[in-house]
Amino acid sequence: MTGGAAGWHRLHPLSPLVRSGRTAVGVLALIGISAAGGLGQDGSRLFDGIAAGLVAVAAVINWLVTRWRLDGATLCIETGLLRRDSRQLPVTRIQAVDVVRPFLARALGLAELRVRLAGSSHTDGRLAYLPEQAALDLRARLLAAHHGLDPATPEPAEAILAEVPAGRLVGSVAASSASLVAAALVAEVVLVTAFPRVLAAAGSSLVILVLVLAPLLWLRISLEYGFTVAQAPDGIRIRRGLLSTVAETVPRQRVQAVRLIEPLLWRPLHWCRLEIDVAGSPGRDHGEGTSRVRKTLLPVGSTSTAWPLMRLVIGAEPPPLAAPPPRARLKAPLSYHFLAAGHDSATAMAVTGRIRKVTTWLPLEKVQSVRLVSGPVQRSLGLATVHLDAAGRDVAAEFRDRPAAEAGRLAGELPALCRTARRRG
Repeated sequence: MTGGAAGWHRLHPLSPLVRSGRTAVGVLALIGISAAGGLGQDGSRLFDGIAAGLVAVAAVINWLVTRWRLDGATLCIETGLLRRDSRQLPVTRIQAVDVVRPFLARALGLAELRVRLAGSSHTDGRLAYLPEQAALDLRARLLAAHHGLDPATPEPAEAILAEVPAGRLVGSVAASSASLVAAALVAEVVLVTAFPRVLAAAGSSLVILVLVLAPLLWLRISLEYGFTVAQAPDGIRIRRGLLSTVAETVPRQRVQAVRLIEPLLWRPLHWCRLEIDVAGSPGRDHGEGTSRVRKTLLPVGSTSTAWPLMRLVIGAEPPPLAAPPPRARLKAPLSYHFLAAGHDSATAMAVTGRIRKVTTWLPLEKVQSVRLVSGPVQRSLGLATVHLDAAGRDVAAEFRDRPAAEAGRLAGELPALCRTARRRG
């Protein structure tokens, strides 16, 4: 990071290498493979080389035309060659500042800073890349200014809430459904190897195992390695990653719902997974819906650890739950033993699932609609389901298969409670 006139700064000179490194290395690897195997024509190799060069030149140009400065209460970022993009980010509206370290950036001691503003549905400002310590210092200055403190105020210490040991993470991946499929494929390979007539089937199984399942399992371990959840003044701090690391902050007020998932193979070990639906900006690991993104709050942990985390994020105690009437077993014989739901004046909770138990907990102030649904089977049994929908798709708590009279009462009572919770919030 070098200073410029009027307080302007440039990104680190090695930023073009990090930005273009992944693409350039991939293109060069294809060229090397083609050359070693005698594949491709000289013309195609030349085209690949030109493409790699253009990527590198574009990264250098991007570095040359990008600058930033912290001007009092505003972070200014300017970039663009033909079309100039000048962004003014008021520190008073900053929602979170995340630090991202891809593998090559970590090797060079660099980091990317991502700034998100309140009410935004995307990353509003990116500084890729700064020296790692400079990125941390700038993050502390932005957060201090956001809270009206002196910019030199050090960032408050965070309190660690949960850590995921590497052994438990690997064990959870081994006990996942993808691992079971992989084990079945290995068993198939062993069987077909014992019978030469169908030996050809082993080849396709191995291809599926190596090219599809193995990368998926490795991706989860790589993304969630070293997973740490901490409480910070600006929200819930999440740190994770093996080759590339991410430090992101989730403001508690943007959490729409919390979901506790207990897969079949995890339940004997009392393991579970926590996910949260967050309004607005996405992280690096998931795509975004209309106005929310699903994040992992705890990839694997004990239920004794997960419930305090849920209470902290929601800021309340769980409401009392009640099971549906016994006749609901005729309509949902496989999931009846899990079904339960309840609410109080502030939150609602629902438990569903057949093989995988899922507990969804959401604040009533986040509810956007209340729906009463009754299918033909439900009507014949005198049952109905009440849905409480929050922002985004598939973000809901379901009072499933309740008596029709109770469902009607809930459909009339819950909207008033939601309005009251929003006013109180």
